[in-house]
Amino acid sequence: MTRVLFVCLGNICRSPVVEVVARTHARRAGLDIEFASCGTGGWHVGKGADTRMRAAARTAGYDLEPHRARQLRAADLRDYDLVLAMDRDNLREIERLKSTASTAHIDLLLPWAGVDEPAEFPDPYYGDEAGFTASVALVERGIQGLLERLRRESSGA
Repeated sequence: MTRVLFVCLGNICRSPVVEVVARTHARRAGLDIEFASCGTGGWHVGKGADTRMRAAARTAGYDLEPHRARQLRAADLRDYDLVLAMDRDNLREIERLKSTASTAHIDLLLPWAGVDEPAEFPDPYYGDEAGFTASVALVERGIQGLLERLRRESSGA
């Protein structure tokens, strides 16, 4: 089974919604892929997703209620096959945790999933509800490319 970890800053907005959307669409497609998310910062550990992201996700048909934030650990870089960062700042933080034991492929989510623009997933945290709705739409725009690439790479094509 392929294991994919999505990483943002606090694990309360972007990475949890990517996780739930990816899991939902992979399940519908019959793909055996494990998805998880975390943040590079520890401020929100144990807390649920941001209420605005929960509302935007719920409107689009996704349930973020069970989510609890956690912080990225060095062990994640050997426990997951693929670690996808939401932006370059988080990508740098992930790269700093790399060691000789790290086996995960590390990259930016949107380019890896075949989304041309934007290269970085905008953080809606300091904005209004529209930014959260746009985040869900951005994930939905890139999810098929993500799943198709995971399907190709797991089959060795």
